[in-house]
Amino acid sequence: WVFNVMAIIQMTDFIGDLIRSGPAVSSITVDLLVVAIAGSVFIIVEARRLGMRRGWFYVVISGVTAFAFALPLFLAMRQRHLTRLTTAAPPRA
Repeated sequence: WVFNVMAIIQMTDFIGDLIRSGPAVSSITVDLLVVAIAGSVFIIVEARRLGMRRGWFYVVISGVTAFAFALPLFLAMRQRHLTRLTTAAPPRA
């Protein structure tokens, strides 16, 4: 988070700097972007499947904080939602 804030304050070209820094950094950047895109799709699809409200919110906050924060937060909220669904209405015999 600190480095994201520094990049914003210095008004740097965040993605451009990652790509221009050499092949190894470019490789890691592309790899992380692919993971972030796939994870974002997972978050939106899974939130809709489970009937969770505001699944898009986790994708938005990943741009403000970090995807490494947003995905675990989504998974925790997903687990809370699933627990609430299973304990809310026990099946009647």
